[in-house]
Amino acid sequence: MRLTVFWERMAEHFGTGYAETFARDHVMSELGGRTVHEALGAGWAAKDVWQVVCTVMEVPREKR
Repeated sequence: MRLTVFWERMAEHFGTGYAETFARDHVMSELGGRTVHEALGAGWAAKDVWQVVCTVMEVPREKR
């Protein structure tokens, strides 16, 4: 998954403004105690981060 697709999906699910806030502030144990930005910066694949976000935030399957 390309980062542009990742951010499009984040914006579609959370809304443009909240997607950035969530990615910056929400720490998830599933990402090793990182935020979305930290996980991506640490080299996690966008697809893997998206799957964690989907699981943690209960994104409906049809939007995954």
